[in-house]
Amino acid sequence: MSDVAEAKTGLIVGADGMTRCFWPGELPDYLAYHDKEWGVPVSDDFRLFEKICLEGFQSGLSWLTILRKRDNFRAAFDGFDFHSVAQYNQEDVARLLADKGIVRHRGKIESTINNAKRAIELVAEKGSLAAYFWSFEPGVKDRPTVVDYPTLVANPKTETSIRISKDLKKRGWSFVGPTTVYAFMQAMGLVNDHIEGCHCRTHIEKLRQRFKRPS
Repeated sequence: MSDVAEAKTGLIVGADGMTRCFWPGELPDYLAYHDKEWGVPVSDDFRLFEKICLEGFQSGLSWLTILRKRDNFRAAFDGFDFHSVAQYNQEDVARLLADKGIVRHRGKIESTINNAKRAIELVAEKGSLAAYFWSFEPGVKDRPTVVDYPTLVANPKTETSIRISKDLKKRGWSFVGPTTVYAFMQAMGLVNDHIEGCHCRTHIEKLRQRFKRPS
């Protein structure tokens, strides 16, 4: 597909002959993430916590950078078990700042520890992180009629992500701006933002239809 066609549609045809969203390019790890993870609905609290934390770490960086360090992050943060992370102290902060396998940003590290404590509070109130986040799932009327490249480029955040961001911040969470939250929503399947024509879009929609919403 030409660069002009890609710019208009947001789609590329890979070496495997499959049409997909443009952003993974031809990078194998990025392709696997796009095809097998991005947009698949998630109800596991630890995975939800991991993703919103990693989106915070991504701030100012590329997701590919974080993706390639994800296993290191998981090892460093006890698999993003927020019960464990909430117990971290200054020795743990020092350990993480010395870990070359992750993004060594004090503010983001301390934010993750803080957010783990807030996650425990949220679970105590709502029953699970999944129940909380999925309660914000946009309805049909809140979604674009067609998910295309211009729409996605023009909407890096939405009314729903703004609402979630405000609520999380009110609860004491940090590094959860509306753009970060929308990227989280896209990845965790609260919306299906595979572009029309991407080979994954129909599959993700079927998964969303079968998905049992947490309550």
